[in-house]
Amino acid sequence: MKNIKITQRVSSIEYAIRDVIVHARQLAKTGKKICFLNIGDPVAFDFDTPPHIKVALAKAVEEGANSYAPSEGLPELRQAIGQKEKRVNKIDIAPENVIITSGISEGIQMVMAALIDVGDEILLPGPTYPPYISYAKFFGGKPITYETVEENYWQPNIDDLREKISGKTRGVVIINPNNPCGAVYEEKTVKQILDIAGEYGLPVLSDEIYDQIIYEKKFFSAANLAEDVPIVGLNGFSKAYLMTGWRLGYLYFHDKENRLQELKQCIEKEARIRLCVNTPVQKAGVAALNGPQDHIEDMVERLRQRRDYAWKRLNEIDGISCKRPEGAFYVFPRINAVGSLWKTDMEFALELLKETGVLFVHGSGFDPTYGAGHVRGVFLPPLEILEQALDEVELFMKKNK
Repeated sequence: MKNIKITQRVSSIEYAIRDVIVHARQLAKTGKKICFLNIGDPVAFDFDTPPHIKVALAKAVEEGANSYAPSEGLPELRQAIGQKEKRVNKIDIAPENVIITSGISEGIQMVMAALIDVGDEILLPGPTYPPYISYAKFFGGKPITYETVEENYWQPNIDDLREKISGKTRGVVIINPNNPCGAVYEEKTVKQILDIAGEYGLPVLSDEIYDQIIYEKKFFSAANLAEDVPIVGLNGFSKAYLMTGWRLGYLYFHDKENRLQELKQCIEKEARIRLCVNTPVQKAGVAALNGPQDHIEDMVERLRQRRDYAWKRLNEIDGISCKRPEGAFYVFPRINAVGSLWKTDMEFALELLKETGVLFVHGSGFDPTYGAGHVRGVFLPPLEILEQALDEVELFMKKNK
């Protein structure tokens, strides 16, 4: 039998957030207790899907919503998303300009597939959510990261972004609030990015899945600020609605001059070849958006307390510095001795895991340039678990002075 040939595009795929779990599982087999601080899943801790959403799912199944849905999504869900975007982000999105996806990750895949050909470039904030890098490469493109400045609380470097636009650039990605840094971009900054995109005739892909998980600052949606720049919005139900395992997301198209029509049509074709998103879960999504919203305020307040604790503790540890996250639920601390005591942030993360059982994600997995020397962790666990984990980190750093 001949050797099976594996394509280069698949063999080179990476996803740092879950790739590190392989090491943790091997360690767990030895009896080591693992504290998983790598994945942004609030439901894995002491947050739970609101009861009315669970009831809606069971009701949908019982009442027979078990057949295929339209490929673009259930009309009532697309309408509810338009209403949510109007209520939360003050933007007008018609239902026909919404496409339902199996989580925001499928939305990223669909947009990249429609925008990127071999040799094309896409601008991403550095550091960035890894699937943007992976899917750009998967379709033969080149991800180009523009700097976000740690000293300025990870706000984008507008001059660096402008300098990196070329004739091969096909779009600019904004991740706001940002994963992995927790930055919430200033209104002025978002406008400047939009102005540059408009100047070069580029669409903006705005990932806003943490739009309702904000602490002190005010969030500004790109579509709300865009005047004549076409926006593809990416959002979902995993975070604010605590539906991580349900895999429900959406894309929307905001373009007053209708320049995204061909892109939208091509993404609709992609939606058809994967048939549809889970029908009962879509029904539950309607209930999530149209039902009680009070769990969000409660969740944000609980997260604020955990954010404050994790941020304070990290900065008290000699050899670690961390900017305060303004949204989402991640810390992205700098490990000062990476490059000397530890050759790479990956080496640091694996040694920390081996000695303490605390699992962070190496920062270079979010961008080898602007993420290097850092690790990403979640502050989702209850305070007592965070305290135990950070005690272990502090002890580890003292041993490795």
